[in-house]
Amino acid sequence: MHNFRASDRCLEGKTILVTGAGDGIGRQAALSYAQYGATVILLGKTVQKLEYVYDEIVALNKMQPAIIPLDLRGATKQNYIDMASTIEQQFGKLDGVLHNAGLFVALSPLAHIAEKDWLDIMQVNVNAPFIMTQALLPVLKKAENASIIFTSSGVGRKGRAFWGAYSTSKFAVEGLMQTIADEFENTSIRCNCINPGATRTMMRAKAYPSENVENLKTPEDIMSPYLYLMSDESVNTTGQSIDAQPKN
Repeated sequence: MHNFRASDRCLEGKTILVTGAGDGIGRQAALSYAQYGATVILLGKTVQKLEYVYDEIVALNKMQPAIIPLDLRGATKQNYIDMASTIEQQFGKLDGVLHNAGLFVALSPLAHIAEKDWLDIMQVNVNAPFIMTQALLPVLKKAENASIIFTSSGVGRKGRAFWGAYSTSKFAVEGLMQTIADEFENTSIRCNCINPGATRTMMRAKAYPSENVENLKTPEDIMSPYLYLMSDESVNTTGQSIDAQPKN
């Protein structure tokens, strides 16, 4: 899948929701999905960033995207139920969700993590994608083949010092993905995780401010698995945790 050669129309007719679509990997995934024919729903907390991505997609002369401004820290279950209802009314179905939005505060010893930071990270990285997915399931079931992708991390497979809350949240995401994949095995819904690896994003810069970004892959460089898992080529792939940058 890392050498997946997407055909020009491999996502044609699909409607895909991308969270955290305002910048970084979410922005690039939204642009890539649109480039290959999908109608993209852009979800994020900063309207201006979403509008910039909206304009970029429109400039591609592709399907007109939609915008959902929502801060996952304060979103309620009703917000997600209303969102699912709107998506169903406007598009009839949902073919894919990329749970890309995430919160990282700072590297910190466990003893010094503020309770508010811990709770905010769990809310954005775990609770929000769970409640959102639960609300979206009826709309996902209306698609012929639906794909759910969660964003994981290397520290979501092996805990690492000073990554406390973020690491714990990604372990939870891996478990949530596996549970969904197992429950919906042999159905039209598949579920997988992608670990982006070291990528040139603002979150990465926050964790490693002195790192030379020229040594990092860009979001565009790692798009192959994101495209593969949203395309019908991956209909039999579920329950997998995939490295976007596999070690040689």
